[in-house]
Amino acid sequence: MLLEGLKVVELATWVAGPGCAAAMAEWGADVIKVESAAGDPTRTFFPDTPESPGNPVFSLENRGKRGVVLNTSKADGRAALLAILADADVFVTNLRPGALKRAGLDYASLKAGLPRLIYASVSGYGLEGADVDVPAFDITGFWSRAGVAASTIPPDQPPFPCRPGFGDHVTALATLSAVLAAVHERSRTGVGRLVETSLIRTGAYAIGWDLSVQLRYGQAVTAQPRRDRPSAISGYFRTRDGRWICMVPRGPACFPAVMAAIGRSDICENPRYAIPMAEQDAVREVMAIVDAAFAELSFDAAGAMLTKADVIWAPMATLAELAADPQAQAAGCFVETPDGRGGSFRAPAMPARFPGLDPAPPRPAPQLGQHTREVLREAGLTESEIDAVA
Repeated sequence: MLLEGLKVVELATWVAGPGCAAAMAEWGADVIKVESAAGDPTRTFFPDTPESPGNPVFSLENRGKRGVVLNTSKADGRAALLAILADADVFVTNLRPGALKRAGLDYASLKAGLPRLIYASVSGYGLEGADVDVPAFDITGFWSRAGVAASTIPPDQPPFPCRPGFGDHVTALATLSAVLAAVHERSRTGVGRLVETSLIRTGAYAIGWDLSVQLRYGQAVTAQPRRDRPSAISGYFRTRDGRWICMVPRGPACFPAVMAAIGRSDICENPRYAIPMAEQDAVREVMAIVDAAFAELSFDAAGAMLTKADVIWAPMATLAELAADPQAQAAGCFVETPDGRGGSFRAPAMPARFPGLDPAPPRPAPQLGQHTREVLREAGLTESEIDAVA
């Protein structure tokens, strides 16, 4: 496997940190998840039981890992963690910086004794500034404070939160890319480093198209009410059978193509509707014509029409429709995941695959503390030392 021989230790909860480590586990790294006796809070969602095996949420973020329980607030628990870290390549944590410092597990405390270690810090607001220790979820740090929500939700609608884990998974991928860059650097230098990602910085990058305009010109046009949008053929259009199609023009040629497809080529001959349309009233007039045309078509007919016209479009699919989509299956969107009790279930796949490499199904997510004694023996602890912390 791609990352075989890489040892990763994770002291993290919820999504952004565990999601980064989960990708490395799926690609062959030995990932050891360290939890408190209470366990990662995501274990409480859809709990794994004999009657309903395989927690889908916890499994998504933790399949393929080995699980250890330690109380790192106590001296023997911290010592056990340091023993596990002694030959580790990567340490991933999303505990708040202040808590890590108090436990002597911040980068400054570890780097002298573990010079090869790549230390990945995932936080809400970074490692500098007044809000270092302000707690955050992706709904607050990524979606809300980073401007993603205000740029996405039209001003005529009440605010709504992003779906759980949405910004966390983007942050997990940012962390993963940074960790692998540091692994490459260490192959040349032999020295590890601190790697830092945060929800706010990842959110700022994710909304970077709008943010770049704001930074350059001091203002940016973001999400607008549908009637105020500048293009008559960009956005969502409802078909006769109540389904929505998303259509996005990629250039000036798309406008006459769409007008021809709906039987209204005459619109292109009217100077009032020349592209780019200068008047918002003109845009609204054409949008109303397009809306009426789609309202007369079935979803299948509208899709076939746009495909023939070579216009970029996609259905606004539900999750049930995505799960049944043969193209999503062909693109590798799903993976069969063992439930740890002899069965398996379908789950979202990691977002990248490697043609020609046919990985085995991922190992199931660990039960709480399942591998504690095994991992501590590998770290060199004696049975009496293990008894003291296990």
